Amino acid sequence: MAVPKRKMSRSNTRHRRSAWKAVAPTLVTCANPACGAKHIPHRACGECGQYGARAERRQVL
Repeated sequence: MAVPKRKMSRSNTRHRRSAWKAVAPTLVTCANPACGAKHIPHRACGECGQYGARAERRQVL
């Protein structure tokens, strides 16, 4: 098993751990004016099922 030869400083430890964090997802407004719900880009809307400017009615599970 690997064992560190030297003690890691607080700043180095915190700098390494700062990259390991959750990022809030990017949300966009639904293109359907009647809906206006927020959803993940390039995905169908979970409320109305619309994808982009297309007026297709898809069932979202």
